Amino acid sequence: MAEVSALSDRRFTSSDKLLAEMRSGESLDWDIIIIGGGITGAGILREAVRRGYRALLLEQGDFSSGTSSRSSKMVHGGLRYLAAGDLKLTKESLTERERLLAEAPGLVDRINFYFALSKGLFPGRWAMAVILTIYDFIAGIYDHRYHNNRRLGERFPGLEQGHLNGAASYSDAMVDDSRLVMRVLQESIEAGGTAINYSKVSQLLVEEGQVQGVMLNDSDGSEDIRLRAAAVINATGAWADRLRNQVNAEKRIRPLRGSHLIISRELMPVTDVLTSLHPDDKRGVYVYPWEGTTVIGTTDLDHSEDLDIEASINKAEVDYLLRAFNAQFPKQTISRTDIISSWAGVRPVIGSESSKDPSKERRDHAVWSDNGLITVSGGKLTTFRLIALDALNAALPQLPKAKPFSDDRVFITPGLTPEDLVADDPIWAQRLLGRYGTQAKVMLDSAPEAERQRIAGTDFCLAECRWAARHEAVAHLDDLLLRRTRLGMVMVHGAMELLPALEAICTSELGWNQDHWHLEVQRYLSIWKRFYSLPEDNDRT
Repeated sequence: MAEVSALSDRRFTSSDKLLAEMRSGESLDWDIIIIGGGITGAGILREAVRRGYRALLLEQGDFSSGTSSRSSKMVHGGLRYLAAGDLKLTKESLTERERLLAEAPGLVDRINFYFALSKGLFPGRWAMAVILTIYDFIAGIYDHRYHNNRRLGERFPGLEQGHLNGAASYSDAMVDDSRLVMRVLQESIEAGGTAINYSKVSQLLVEEGQVQGVMLNDSDGSEDIRLRAAAVINATGAWADRLRNQVNAEKRIRPLRGSHLIISRELMPVTDVLTSLHPDDKRGVYVYPWEGTTVIGTTDLDHSEDLDIEASINKAEVDYLLRAFNAQFPKQTISRTDIISSWAGVRPVIGSESSKDPSKERRDHAVWSDNGLITVSGGKLTTFRLIALDALNAALPQLPKAKPFSDDRVFITPGLTPEDLVADDPIWAQRLLGRYGTQAKVMLDSAPEAERQRIAGTDFCLAECRWAARHEAVAHLDDLLLRRTRLGMVMVHGAMELLPALEAICTSELGWNQDHWHLEVQRYLSIWKRFYSLPEDNDRT
């Protein structure tokens, strides 16, 4: 097992540089190759390098470009799983929620949830009180309460209360899921791991019936690159069956789509999460704050479309979410013209039966071992660390002995406080520390003064864009606007007004000339219009 570096100033490896090394015969042998650059793959890389393994993560698109940038942004214990009797999943989720809150303040933040209690429907006030008592007991906190309609109306002005019997409140947490992936990857790289995006595995390398590595597509070379590894872990989420089917024909993944709408905070200024039952099917629908906007979500539908095409909301889902909102806030009704953007993600659920209501499918994860290939899929964002450990444990028989280690933290932010970063704005400083760790100070110090100011109407600044372009493996403009930051989602018209400033950043940091810049703008606008705007623009019904 090779020694790994612990240099604290390591950055993401240029895929061009690493591929050049591979073509020349270097970097071809690894202890572990992880396929998939979402939160599960990032978690596996983090745990692998902690144990001293020489580990490589390969992502065919951009980091977090699949499910892990398109979740509902909630780090939660799964209250409905507890109501369904799944104590194990709830306990694991609550334990991990509290861990993330402690380790990544500013990235994972506690928020109050208000569950509106509908008259004559389950759960009623007392049933909800019992459920939340157990929920808080497992989490080791006590913060649930009952609120009558008057207090609920004060918290959510304009809420239709005729059908309600107050609400029960409790706490869970919110996150920027894509930044969580980047933070875990950065911790992994600083500990000696390697992760490259836009690097597609064309097939598994199978010798004598056992998976011995992967064939990496080399778009600039004459043939694919053969990479060998003691263990190959398939962490491709909704795509897991496709890779696993090279060694096992079984189909286990049921892709489910969840879609969301973003509206201006001025239209519905909420600071807490409201959960209410949809008037049509009684499914829970959320209205909640995120990145300076208000989000309405989510749907839960079978996703039968091509997984290689990004998921997007359809017209029926837009109508469903608008009806949910307008039924709860009849005096503040919104329409399509009020929507800033949308997003849809595909959840990799371990399917039990296709006829089962998607919302009733369990959210457990599963790990399979097939002829040397370890596949992991399913599960929840909140429990990514436990999922990663299960996958890594399944690979241990194929690996050399791990080095001893005692520090099991995922996030490390030593020696910095918000006051060290931005003395007059500790809340914003904590946000930056949560997303960038100790690098937050370097990021701000290395940017021009004008770029350190928040972009109007958002909590982002251009210094983050410059840092991402310089250090976070940005290959395309959509990487920058839809994942490293969320400016393309929270600003009207996909943040078109920022393009002049971003052109200057990308020209200096990425070396793009004017022709390249125009191609990137065309690519970004095409992606935004098709997958992040309204269905009228993406031709989906």
